[in-house]
Amino acid sequence: MTAELRSRPPLVFAGEVDDLRDELAAAGRGEAFVLTGGDCAETFAESTADHLRLKIQTILQMAVVLTYGASLPVIKIGRIAGQYAKPRSSDIEKRGDVTLPSYRGDAVNSFEFTEEARTPDPGRLLGTYQHAAATFNLIRAFTKGGYADLRLVHHWNRGFTSNPAYARYESLASEIHRAVKFMEAAGADFESLRQVDLFSSHEALLLEYEAAMTRVDSRTGDLYDTSGHFLWVGERTRDPQGAHVELLSHVRNPLGVKLGPTTTPEEAIALIDRLNPDGEPGRLTFIARMGSKHIRDALPPLVEAVKADGRPVIWTTDPMHGNTITSSTGLKTRQFETIMDEVRGFFEVHDAAGTVPGGIHVELTGDDVTEIIGGSEHLDEQSLKDRYETLVDPRLNHQQSLEMAFQVAELLR
Repeated sequence: MTAELRSRPPLVFAGEVDDLRDELAAAGRGEAFVLTGGDCAETFAESTADHLRLKIQTILQMAVVLTYGASLPVIKIGRIAGQYAKPRSSDIEKRGDVTLPSYRGDAVNSFEFTEEARTPDPGRLLGTYQHAAATFNLIRAFTKGGYADLRLVHHWNRGFTSNPAYARYESLASEIHRAVKFMEAAGADFESLRQVDLFSSHEALLLEYEAAMTRVDSRTGDLYDTSGHFLWVGERTRDPQGAHVELLSHVRNPLGVKLGPTTTPEEAIALIDRLNPDGEPGRLTFIARMGSKHIRDALPPLVEAVKADGRPVIWTTDPMHGNTITSSTGLKTRQFETIMDEVRGFFEVHDAAGTVPGGIHVELTGDDVTEIIGGSEHLDEQSLKDRYETLVDPRLNHQQSLEMAFQVAELLR
């Protein structure tokens, strides 16, 4: 199966990867802001035009609000076209008297609770490639074909703030509206604002897939992982001497590392030594996923150590993974207010340290699911059963994603 993957064309190109690295370097200097968003785990079944359109629309809407709030370019990165595998805290799942292997994402096995479905299938790696290729095709169509027109995206946001539940954001939305009208009156070149770059990212979890998708760039002779533009290693696989870090240390892609609350300053520096020893701007992003209870205590020592080291790192916050709880209904969920508290804590830490809060990394969907409680819609635990569709972790729905964007925009002003 890996031999078949090696014979397939690349999904992304070295020049695109280089462009993203340059843009991320600007984010590290405080000259841009990073928005990473998308599904916890993509599924083959939802690799459809409608699902992708809504997801891309949500990311574009958030980006417009953040751009205005920060007065900076927003680098748009999707958890998309590759996020088909997930690490799990348990190797097994038990239902009643039946115990089966855990679901590890469509790249590995199927969600249905049968022995056949849960048996890992190497053939799914080829399915991962095929669905990623189709997704990339749709991404390029949506982002380059006029769907990303600034005026259209702004019109969608006006619909959001017309809902009385979101009245507190009307003032900022009105400011954005006046800015867009001014640009129209001043004769701004809206043709250039009809297209955007949406880069892809995923966790580099399945080493066989990532190695098979690694290619030599004909221009430079350098290695690039052509499965996505941006790749990261998770909290469970970030061992500086581990196989995942070793593989990524050899490719030219910009890389991310998830850092949980137990991360030590020494571990952070060791990761820089392995993944960005020469201190190349834009190369390495640290994605803090501490939990709202820990962010204000656990993050400062890491930020200070990296600051003292001097090699550039982009800091972003993942306010999702440290705040997962089990509801009274038995479903996993997160509280919107807790998520936002971690975001605020992230900004507070960087403000105190004099460093740059470079971006946010969130799990979201463009659909009106009910997986995260709270927010202006006041979803409660009993609402979870209405449209709980995630196969792994709970995601912000479309409205909650926009509400987060407006709140982060206020922090950026």
